[in-house]
Amino acid sequence: MTSTEVRTAGESYSVLIGSGLLDSVGERIKEKLSPGRCAIISDTNVAPLFADAIQKSLSAAGFEPKLITIQAGEQSKTLQQAGAICDRLFLSLDRQSFVIGLGGGVIGDLSGFVAAIFKRGIRHVQIPTTLLAMVDSSIGGKTGVNTAAGKNLLGAFHQPLLVIDDIYVLKTLPRRFLRQGFAEIVKHAVIADAKMFRELKNEAVSDTLSLETLIQRNVEIKSGIVAKDEFDQKGDRALLNFGHTIGHAIERAGNYEKILHGEAVSLGIIAACVISVRKAGLPQAEVAAVVDLLQRFGLPTRLPEDLPHQRILEALALDKKFEQDQIRFVVTPKIGSARLSDDVTMDDIRDAVKRL
Repeated sequence: MTSTEVRTAGESYSVLIGSGLLDSVGERIKEKLSPGRCAIISDTNVAPLFADAIQKSLSAAGFEPKLITIQAGEQSKTLQQAGAICDRLFLSLDRQSFVIGLGGGVIGDLSGFVAAIFKRGIRHVQIPTTLLAMVDSSIGGKTGVNTAAGKNLLGAFHQPLLVIDDIYVLKTLPRRFLRQGFAEIVKHAVIADAKMFRELKNEAVSDTLSLETLIQRNVEIKSGIVAKDEFDQKGDRALLNFGHTIGHAIERAGNYEKILHGEAVSLGIIAACVISVRKAGLPQAEVAAVVDLLQRFGLPTRLPEDLPHQRILEALALDKKFEQDQIRFVVTPKIGSARLSDDVTMDDIRDAVKRL
């Protein structure tokens, strides 16, 4: 097991990475909190696989766990669902209790949001069960739910108490759900780590040991950026949105069902690279290298033919990264670096979407 510290202005927390960690969840949390009541929030895909082991571990450590299982999928990440969970928590939890999010990014975002608002805030433990959540959404304290207007438009900053990444759980993921996590890994490489980009091109990362090392490196990249700009006010943290402006619009255009988040980010990364050629001087050879790497991990590089471009462009207008009608767009001048640009226009975005 390895442990990486995430430091923010207010507090710090550990990200534990290894195999077979679920059986020791109770003892890990007991090192941070006194035994008491808690809730495990999971979904219909994950709870049958792992909730029982975690409940047993918590009970053995003196905690009183309550399992709340919701329907799997992005459609469950709503304010209505958050309210329904809170109503159930009122029956058993108090201000000293805590919430565990057991699942992928949807569960992590939703459980974190519930922890942030329940009785004005209780502790939150992240146990991500997808590669995407391990390397990205479980780190940094962003929580939220979707609305009819768009993704993650209601939320709060609420840092977790602890993050536990058990590599073993990734063995249960369908291949498509595993590989979408590599979109966020490629994103981190493009914006912050040219060396990792080269290594991804040349090395296998399927075995447990190398995957553990890769997850740790990505946690370090994201936590380093978050530490500079915890509340997304200075522009540093906005760099993590590379590929997400158009990616989120693609997700919404597909009603959060047709395309997975990582698949949409893969397409958004390519569109951002196309824009970066014109706005940041990114060499065409590096665009080709990014496309090749995404393809290596089985990620899409072309839009589905039945996804209308107009729906993507309509969704872009609702993006929370557009401030005072100005587009905040992340571009890359070369692999390993990125910056915010204020001169990207809707015409640039339309052109990039057409090229997909």
